[in-house]
Amino acid sequence: MRSFDYLVIGSGIAGLTFALKAAPHGRIAIITKKNKAESNTNYAQGGIAAVTSQEDSFELHVRDTLEAGAGLCKEKVVRTIIQEGPARIAELISLGMQFSERATPLADGARELDLGREGGHSKRRILHAKDVTGREIERALLSAVAASSNIEMFENHLAIDLVTTQKLGQSGVNRCLGAYVLDNHSGLVETFSAGTTLLATGGCGKVYLYTTNPDIATGDGVAVAYRAGAAVANMEFIQFHPTCLYHPRAKSFLISEAVRGEGGILKRIDGEEFMDRYHPLKSLAPRDIVARAIDNEMKRTGADYVLLDITHKPADFIRERFPNIYETCLRYGIDITREPIPVVPAAHYQCGGVLTDVDGKTDIAGLYAVGEVACTGLHGANRLASNSLLEALVCAHRAAMKATGLKEQRSPIPIPSWHSGNAHNPDETVVVSHNWDEIRRVMWDYVGIVRTNKRLARALKRITNLQEEIQEYYWDFVVTSDLLELRNIATVAELIVRSAMERPESRGLNYNLDYPEANPEWAQRDTVLRRAS
Repeated sequence: MRSFDYLVIGSGIAGLTFALKAAPHGRIAIITKKNKAESNTNYAQGGIAAVTSQEDSFELHVRDTLEAGAGLCKEKVVRTIIQEGPARIAELISLGMQFSERATPLADGARELDLGREGGHSKRRILHAKDVTGREIERALLSAVAASSNIEMFENHLAIDLVTTQKLGQSGVNRCLGAYVLDNHSGLVETFSAGTTLLATGGCGKVYLYTTNPDIATGDGVAVAYRAGAAVANMEFIQFHPTCLYHPRAKSFLISEAVRGEGGILKRIDGEEFMDRYHPLKSLAPRDIVARAIDNEMKRTGADYVLLDITHKPADFIRERFPNIYETCLRYGIDITREPIPVVPAAHYQCGGVLTDVDGKTDIAGLYAVGEVACTGLHGANRLASNSLLEALVCAHRAAMKATGLKEQRSPIPIPSWHSGNAHNPDETVVVSHNWDEIRRVMWDYVGIVRTNKRLARALKRITNLQEEIQEYYWDFVVTSDLLELRNIATVAELIVRSAMERPESRGLNYNLDYPEANPEWAQRDTVLRRAS
């Protein structure tokens, strides 16, 4: 058994920030299922939304967030995160984060932050590092983590389940004691004990057939928290990014919302603009509206994609502002300075998650969750673009302050070692890949951008049947990362479907043709699920 003061599961912006803040107070283990830089953060193109200019204000940012969140945001949480954002960004810059700058309008040689604008924002407030912001954040944070003697990184390790007092048969308050973790290289299961455990595992995009997320985004944190007895909220609100590159060889490549923020226009394949029929902001409308509009146009015309056209902007500007998007599209034979980009919506961001307060505390003592895995109430029914990295920074700081202040002691209760029983090595791995594909297709076909009660019922029936197969397989065979991820996406798929079935309205990202209007009674009302004990 490995013992630490703090156990961090995940190596994105939330996990690394928490680890750096907690490092002066004890020994920390960061477990990450691939290499340390592989995280949803690393793939973030857009940037961090924060009030840093004279013409912007906290009130405007709050208003934009509440409007995008469609009546489900917790306003107090929204204000806290937005007001504390600039201080956290200043800390990030002090660690070596380099945001893009531009010459000031006075042209006196001075520089200022080059603030971008994205859909739903009334002002330019997106701090970015060209179009590879996430990669630059990871670089700065990993460099700081490497310099800390109190932080130990365990790469290629995957959390199987949390260890709690309830699971060990102890009475009283349910407390998290650590986790069982699979070492992918050795195949052995290790026990990690800690006074405080933080889930910072990102989202669940791989639950869907088409996603902008990396392969690691299998909803692990939500699944392990739910199995441990934690409350999970608002999982019906899965944000579909409107613009993922459509190309047979391109895997999950996101075309940043910032392209529309800089003037990119959505068009049908016949070249006609269409967003003016859906929203006054046209191509800069909030993501849920843009995604539904594209989905509707594709279904109406039978097209496989729509076009995003920024060719009216100077070629030098496009190459300078979007070097990664330009180079990637060029590799697929698309010169975005000369021709429009073929795009389709794809699963992008999980607005619900493990229910927490603004300090990341869950309803299990000693267990925190921060970032996309958590549901703080910031995003409501639809996340405002680039608010996610802001939330991760602020809430990771607050969680670290809370956890280090409480100084949770490691439990005197002995944690039993992992026991495989009579499990043997799997001989039919095709079963795992087949079930994985079936879940993702069911979710795409029945629980996508537009839903109906009948589609949701079909999805739940199929996923329930698949879960029985998976559970049988889980207990019969030695655990592997593929099997664990399959088990997790099945759990998260069920939570998404059940949450959508419980909300009898259309609000934000949950659009149900059987309830096409928002129900005022469901404003400020979370969909909360707990595992039956």
